[in-house]
Amino acid sequence: MTNGKIMLMGVLTGCAIAAATFAAGDAAQEKPATQPATAAAPSASAPAKEAAAASAFRDPAALTKQAPATFKAKFETSEGVIVIEAIRDWAPVGVDRFYNLVQSGYFENVRFFRVVPNFVVQFGIHGDPSVSKNWMNAKLKDEPVKEGNKRGTLTYAKSSAPNSRTTQIFINLKDNTSLDAQGFAAFARVVEGMDVVDKLNSEYGESLTGLQGQIYTEGNMFLNAKAPRLDFIKTATILP
Repeated sequence: MTNGKIMLMGVLTGCAIAAATFAAGDAAQEKPATQPATAAAPSASAPAKEAAAASAFRDPAALTKQAPATFKAKFETSEGVIVIEAIRDWAPVGVDRFYNLVQSGYFENVRFFRVVPNFVVQFGIHGDPSVSKNWMNAKLKDEPVKEGNKRGTLTYAKSSAPNSRTTQIFINLKDNTSLDAQGFAAFARVVEGMDVVDKLNSEYGESLTGLQGQIYTEGNMFLNAKAPRLDFIKTATILP
């Protein structure tokens, strides 16, 4: 096959979605016990604290913790467990964002909406439109590429505009080294469960790539109707 252009969709303002084109080698394919009676009763503030924690991912401005130098995140998916190791030295801005998203519970029920064999798996749009709209303009500054886009590495999707990364992430299914020169900075890698990544449902291929505007505005309700067999993230947690 000839060299060509393929597209990773990045979020721009409002609900507009811009395609970030990048060169790749395979354009055709490359075009988620009972409680003891003596137990202490919860404090009156416990429900409020739980509610605040549950909704923390709604406010990007509140999720600014610095990540550890390295950490692992466990993703329980509909296909099995994936363990991801993030390395802050590779891309500190991107790793900090990932750490906060995982810790806040943002990824729960998020779909792997784009699975293209021998290319990438893409995810990161929240299933609740009232949440995803809050992140559309929470853009990250670009970072230099220190680690290349090798098989199993994670990189943020972005548009052709500068500083356009938000919450969308893709996992490289092969060595996509052509992305390095285009500014796609890897920030993490799959250390367990790459076989699970390879099994994620690819039947919808690129069919949803151009429908990201609807995914943002209608969320999982749209995806459940349009692509009901998409794989998804059940929970994502930081490992001790």
